[in-house]
Amino acid sequence: MDRRLSVAPMMDWTDRHDRWFLRQISRHVLLYTEMVTAPALIRGDPARHLDYHPDEHPIALQLGGGDPGELAQATRIARDWEYDEINLNLGCPSDRVSSGRFGACLMAEPNLVADCLSAMRAETSIPITVKHRIGIDDLDSYDHLTSFVDTLARAGTRVFIVHARKAWLTGLSPKENREVPPLRHDVVHRLKADFPTLEILLNGGIHDIPSALPHIGPTDGVMIGRAAYETPYILAQADHLIFGDPTPPPSRHDVARALAPYLEDLLARGEPIKRLTRHVLGLFHGLPGARAWRRHLGEQAPRPGATVQVLLDALALVPDPTREDDKPEPPERNPDQKKTNISHSEVL
Repeated sequence: MDRRLSVAPMMDWTDRHDRWFLRQISRHVLLYTEMVTAPALIRGDPARHLDYHPDEHPIALQLGGGDPGELAQATRIARDWEYDEINLNLGCPSDRVSSGRFGACLMAEPNLVADCLSAMRAETSIPITVKHRIGIDDLDSYDHLTSFVDTLARAGTRVFIVHARKAWLTGLSPKENREVPPLRHDVVHRLKADFPTLEILLNGGIHDIPSALPHIGPTDGVMIGRAAYETPYILAQADHLIFGDPTPPPSRHDVARALAPYLEDLLARGEPIKRLTRHVLGLFHGLPGARAWRRHLGEQAPRPGATVQVLLDALALVPDPTREDDKPEPPERNPDQKKTNISHSEVL
């Protein structure tokens, strides 16, 4: 599996509907689920958390937890869903997560994390990976980071996704922890140089494919977060520029039209179309008609009885440059104006 580019796990955002939508834009980008806690799988309905569309591959499941036994049981449950990877969340700094003794707070307990990963690895042949910060609170020295990585590597972990910011477990909200601690891409680059046999991937502060490219080489790959949700069509460049696929990407309008059968399936299962449409508002970001697209979907899709026609009406508000009937009319020539003959070479 090629991890050179992936979309980060994001709570309330990267659900199965969003992932299916993103897969219409890129065939190769690795997609991550929202974080699912081990207790939720053990005590709840696994299918509700784990089901996904086959087209979502390659796809990784992110688990949260800090108990080796629970994580082993959750991994055993998830094994039947045949994810391409299972990732352990060691980066979330929220109070709720920390009070449950998982997420970023576990960076203070590398031996416990190593036990968790070993217990998970004993239950499956699927790659078990980790996502963590460069440090937490006052445990933010490079020596602590390398000691943490070394402990996990000795226990068998080979893939590390590193958010290039430290986390403050008290005093900052999760949103502030994505913005206030300074980005330290250099730390992740140095980590890869010091652990050349490990797969080290960089997360944090990557806004598009051009800004990702300089980090592929100094590290093994890049994970994009919020930008992939707010401006999803940036992923259209990935298949060619990162994965070397010569197939032309679909246009934004092609992607939008591909959503219609999916919405029909949702309706047939008794689910509202807003399950998908809430994720696609940024598809036309920056283009003429983008605001009308967002407004129409945002206002009409949540209404009771909304059908696929809501999508089609919203799409009609966005000019399609590939269709002649959507192109603006050329200005009329003034009959009194003399014709000017300009050769092709002069235009160039």
